[in-house]
Amino acid sequence: MPNWNPNKQGKFRNSLGEESKRPSPQERNTFENKPPVEKAILVAVCPQGVKMEYSEECLAELEFLLQTAGGVPVKKVIQRLDRPDTRTYIGSGKLEEVLGYKEALDADILVFDDELSPAQLRNLERSFGCRILDRTTLILDIFAKHARTSTAKTQVELAQLQYMLPRLTRMWTHLERQRGGIGMRGPGETQIETDRRLITEKISLLKERLSNIDKQKTLQRKNRESLVRVALVGYTNVGKSTLMNLLSKSDVTAENKLFATLDTTVRKVVIENLPFLLTDTVGFIRKLPHGLVESFKSTLDEVREADLLLHIVDISHRNYEEQIAAVNRTLDEIGCADKPTIMVFNKIDAYSYTPKDEDDLTPMTKANWTLDMLKETWIAKNPNHKTIFISAANKENIDALRTLMYNDIKHIHAVRYPYNNFLY
Repeated sequence: MPNWNPNKQGKFRNSLGEESKRPSPQERNTFENKPPVEKAILVAVCPQGVKMEYSEECLAELEFLLQTAGGVPVKKVIQRLDRPDTRTYIGSGKLEEVLGYKEALDADILVFDDELSPAQLRNLERSFGCRILDRTTLILDIFAKHARTSTAKTQVELAQLQYMLPRLTRMWTHLERQRGGIGMRGPGETQIETDRRLITEKISLLKERLSNIDKQKTLQRKNRESLVRVALVGYTNVGKSTLMNLLSKSDVTAENKLFATLDTTVRKVVIENLPFLLTDTVGFIRKLPHGLVESFKSTLDEVREADLLLHIVDISHRNYEEQIAAVNRTLDEIGCADKPTIMVFNKIDAYSYTPKDEDDLTPMTKANWTLDMLKETWIAKNPNHKTIFISAANKENIDALRTLMYNDIKHIHAVRYPYNNFLY
């Protein structure tokens, strides 16, 4: 690494003793603050009754999670089993195979697609001699990385401690319990018992803090009761924040990353002469840890108390139907499945399909559907909700979306405040 310390004449010299110019802040960050890149092997189990394509899609999503966290995937492994092994998650033969990959590729960590039990974590660390992560740990790490406000940091810390508490045993295997015998009996507690007590106390403190935050948020929402509230919901990285910026003319962080937005953002929007509040919420994902749903209760309350949901869907994703199902499961878990909803199929500019040859007699699949054909399917004509196809990035069909929102918000406003009907 270059030596940036000046000599007596105020000049800088590199590691070879040659004079060098003063480095720029960008150069200093490049040499001094760049974190080491960790290479990872991704492992998943495809249980009985689950299609291999689904497991491959989950593993691809795990790869995106790893890249968002700053890691580099070097190998992906899927094993077909009746169910994950209770001791090591994967079978003994596959364990030896992955161990060979680890040594050959010099991998730093192993990442598993499901949440591992404390026993599985302990056995895998003994077998591989490196750090073992599961999907929950990876999601929690990304949440901790992207948390900006005090509320988000408190919510993430609570979820991390709740996940860590039952897994303390493997963290203190180097500390032996006191042996019995003369002079070996003592009244003190072991290190693991001390840590368990401290974490339990910290969890209670964070829950109390979140309870106070929840009271403050409830008071804030109560002050907004005069306006109709609309919430953006959907899978992570489907374009919610981009659409939020477009509709409200704000500057919410919008990146091509998973969970780029954690903090709830509320903006006042006016369509024609009708004002309402638009809320951008945290994205959902398959296998979302239950602890995160509990920790982000105050954030998800914005969805619970919304009058209208805009369910954003990435229509260019090949498994958008599974993403819709994952979001609907989370909405059902928080009691929002029956709210009025507009399905907004975003990213039509990125939609692609495979044309079918005239002499191809095989049945047509979803991959062969054009966008116009897709608009004629049950997805676009579901009687339970209204549907619209847009491109937030190219501002395509946004006026039609505003009209659709205006009509629904006007109806909600007319029912709630009939004496204000003269406004529109």
